[in-house]
This record gives sequence, structure tokens and C-alpha cells, in this order.
Amino acid sequence: MANAVVESNEQIAEGHRASAGPKLPAGPERLVEFLKETRQEMRKVVTPTRDQVQSTTLVVLVTVFIFAAYFALIDAGPGHWIDQMFIYLTKH
Repeated sequence: MANAVVESNEQIAEGHRASAGPKLPAGPERLVEFLKETRQEMRKVVTPTRDQVQSTTLVVLVTVFIFAAYFALIDAGPGHWIDQMFIYLTKH
């Protein structure tokens, strides 16, 4: 059984080597390629308008307050029940 595991691991390793793709360039070539790709991606970036920033900020703030209120209500119920249980158990 141990031989089967070793053989299957070797087959997996061979599969990984075969699917590794083309060899990456080394040294300064990698840096130049990285900088070219970074420049291409930065050209795709679009700066949002002031109205877009304000509207998304408003959505985030409203959502945060809604979730805060929801969790406060959810926490208040069980918290009150637990307090009452401790009061009851300490008196008896």
C-alpha cells in the first residue's frame, strides 16, 4: 500500500510539472514585465465622481446603522433573559 501512495504522489508531481506552463523570465526581465502589466492595469482604473463617492458612503453608513440596531435588539433579548436567570439562581 505504501508503494501505491508513493507512485500516486509521483504521478501527481509529474502532472504538476507538465501543467506548470511556460518558464517565467528571470531578473530584470521579470521586473520590466511586471511594470508593463502594472501600467496596463492602472490605465483601466476609473476614479469615481464626487456624487458616486457620496452615494456609496451614504449606503455604507445607513447599512452600518441598520445592522447595529438589529444586533442591539438581538443582543438585548437574550442578555435580559440571562441576567434574569442569574438573578433567579443566586436568590435560590
